[in-house]
Amino acid sequence: MDSDTTSTHTRIPKLVGSDVELGNMILGRESRDGTGAAASRMLLRQVDGFPISSHYVVPHRSGYTAGGQQADGYSATERRDAGYHGWGSPRSSWGYGGLYSAANPQDWGRKYLSSNGGCVYIDLDHLEVCTPEVLSARDYLAASRAMLHIARAAMLAANEDLPRGQRLVVLVNNSDGNSNAYGSHLSFLITRQEWRRLFELLYPDLFLLAAFQASGIVITGAGKVGAENGHGPVTYQISQRADFIETLMGPQTTWRRPLVNTRDEPLCGLDRYGSEAPSLDRQMARLHCICFDNTLCHVSSFLKVGMMQVFLAMLEAGYRDPNLILEDPVGAMHAWSHDPDLLARARLGNGSAITAVELQRAFLEHAQAFLQSEGDLDDVPDAALIIELWEDTIAKLESRSFDALRPRLDWVLKRSLLERTLHDRRDLDWSSNEIKHLDLLYSSLEDAEGLYWTCERSGAVERIVSEGAIERFIHQPPENTRAWTRAMLLRRTGRPGVDHADWDEIRVVVGRNRWGWPSTRTVTLADPLGFTKADSEPDFGRADSMAALLDSLDGARNGGSDERA
Repeated sequence: MDSDTTSTHTRIPKLVGSDVELGNMILGRESRDGTGAAASRMLLRQVDGFPISSHYVVPHRSGYTAGGQQADGYSATERRDAGYHGWGSPRSSWGYGGLYSAANPQDWGRKYLSSNGGCVYIDLDHLEVCTPEVLSARDYLAASRAMLHIARAAMLAANEDLPRGQRLVVLVNNSDGNSNAYGSHLSFLITRQEWRRLFELLYPDLFLLAAFQASGIVITGAGKVGAENGHGPVTYQISQRADFIETLMGPQTTWRRPLVNTRDEPLCGLDRYGSEAPSLDRQMARLHCICFDNTLCHVSSFLKVGMMQVFLAMLEAGYRDPNLILEDPVGAMHAWSHDPDLLARARLGNGSAITAVELQRAFLEHAQAFLQSEGDLDDVPDAALIIELWEDTIAKLESRSFDALRPRLDWVLKRSLLERTLHDRRDLDWSSNEIKHLDLLYSSLEDAEGLYWTCERSGAVERIVSEGAIERFIHQPPENTRAWTRAMLLRRTGRPGVDHADWDEIRVVVGRNRWGWPSTRTVTLADPLGFTKADSEPDFGRADSMAALLDSLDGARNGGSDERA
């Protein structure tokens, strides 16, 4: 492993957030365009949150109607279930967001949650749940589970409103079996210096990242019956996402999806805040990863984030080995995913052939050496546990100890459940509709039918976080990121007082002029590592008015405030 000591390398905590699209449909209802649109909007209506903007229009499929006329292409039943009530109704005003959000089919009706600092919205007729920013893989696991609990509660509430014979179903998966894919994205905070090495210099960091992510599916894969998106027949594969990764790099997320996403949206300052604000986007960047599967097993989900945090810390430290670069990382990902027996090999840049497990072993050994040389990783909480679980899981993959891996990895657990069914039902094979149906049911949020949840309740899944930790993240934000201040400010302000909310700013109504237009002030939460409970709790405690609180929050750490009338 080469350690680059010729230049100065900075490192920052590997803060992480996730945005997960869920499969949603209404069984028992016929609709010419499917039921995803109505299902996602019914779910969104049940989640209590603050819209991205208080300025709203009537959303519908083809545009907007003057005066709130409902020429939206939906049936009366679909419109009722989706919550379309025209101009001036409380639900259209506060339920789905504003002009910016409603106009974008990939960001429709965004709501920020005062409960935990996360958010929900609709992305192309899928409910999308986003965790608040967290610092550790352990907190990511608890927060992501908390968002699934929120989605499950919304599903149960929505089903109370449906007529007999109809049922809304939510799946935590990545494709529907008909070549329609939806994402499970992770965003990591990295230095702007490392961003430039990845996406301006490209070599070797971008190619190492591609190799790391492609081979990592042996731990992070969710498992899937069959192949999609034009790939050849396969009975069972490791990753749900692999078939839809088509190119090495690019900014897009819904077509020709890249293994390495280049979108540069730092959400940490930008220059839009003016010259007085700290331009943190020049110091920090967001690495947007779109190649991961939705995982439910604790160990797989924990390592999905933890391994990436360690790997990114290595890159930032200049600790890298160009010998681990793949000749064709996208092709390698496809080949490895289609071989759940773990025998497929792909070529490295030096011409040698390697399995995904062997490549992960090489990355692991470099990570172990890195941890030993560093002594401790302040920017990666639980680094020792991450390395320990990573090593033990790789060892079990090397020996193909699938019984021991079943409690840890979704693709192994699902495969074992389906193989058991095939053993018991000799009239079925991998192409049977019953097997494909069970594949989907594995991730159902319905307690009674979700195969994963049945396994978890029976003790067949290795746990890392407790139900108590998950419950806390349903109702409380993380205390060590700006999510704490976001949630507390939303609570303190109340819904009528929020004119606009986003990850890195909240615009508060402080008064109205004689024509009724609001006068607002913007609090910029520019630093994702700032505005923690320790930073901001004193401000909330001593402020005797909203103006005093805004002065304290905005002036103390952002160098001023933005006033509009």
